[in-house]
Amino acid sequence: MAIKEQLNKIKENWMLLAVALIVIVLLNIGNIPLSRQTGIEKLAFSESKMASSDAMYSRGYGIIPPAPSYGDFAPDIQDRKITKSSGISIEAETGSFKDAESRLKSIIRSSGSYLLNENVNKHDSGWESYYSGNYQIKVDTKKYNDVIAQLKNIGEVKSFSENAEDVTGSYKNLEIEINAEKQRLLRYNKMYDEAALTADKIQLSDKIFEQERTIKYLEDSLRNMDQRVDYSTIYITLTEKQPKYSNIKFVEFSELVRRLVASINSLLSLIFVAAPYAVAAAIAWVAVRLFRKRK
Repeated sequence: MAIKEQLNKIKENWMLLAVALIVIVLLNIGNIPLSRQTGIEKLAFSESKMASSDAMYSRGYGIIPPAPSYGDFAPDIQDRKITKSSGISIEAETGSFKDAESRLKSIIRSSGSYLLNENVNKHDSGWESYYSGNYQIKVDTKKYNDVIAQLKNIGEVKSFSENAEDVTGSYKNLEIEINAEKQRLLRYNKMYDEAALTADKIQLSDKIFEQERTIKYLEDSLRNMDQRVDYSTIYITLTEKQPKYSNIKFVEFSELVRRLVASINSLLSLIFVAAPYAVAAAIAWVAVRLFRKRK
């Protein structure tokens, strides 16, 4: 009898059962396997997986912040990447600037270095003049010490500074990042080959283009770092010792007239400033004389 009552209740509440079944079906629809998703959904899902799997290499997703400078040390790498730059100031004897410059350029040619920048100025100083020049050269790192030694023999070294930077860690990180971006590009190309919809192919084609551009930018950065390691930069200042009679010259007549007029103007100003005091003093003196005469 109890079972019949329960069946009657189920018949009366069939609407509630139907709603429950609909809810269960809707919940299961969200768990569609990847093979049933559209091409765009595949792309979004794959990009999400790539972002998580490549997070240890790429900083582009904002997962890993830029490494601090001390993280570039990379002590476990034996082949160090060192960039060098230096600045040297040389003074040549009076009248020997052209010879010193000729020796400088001879050193550049014989060492196979590159003259990147040259700026020479002539300075007039009274009876005589002198020259100064600034140069920037790129030197093969293997020949760097030899070139520095030769430059110091051109003249008197007034100053010398040198800077060496270890970029091993940055170099290694850049290599890892390039490899990660190339793997991402391979996955994009595979997804493009498997895509069935034209819209998906267009979207993937744009991403492949951007990915190729990113890889080229990173590879250019790596080549630039290689050049900085292979070629050191030297900044050279070459000056000629100023002549003994520099800055000695006769005063021009116009300057003498100018100074004369300035002196006269100063004298006139002093007279006009002192005149009221002189008149007041004269009146006081006259008054005192008159007062004494009356006595």
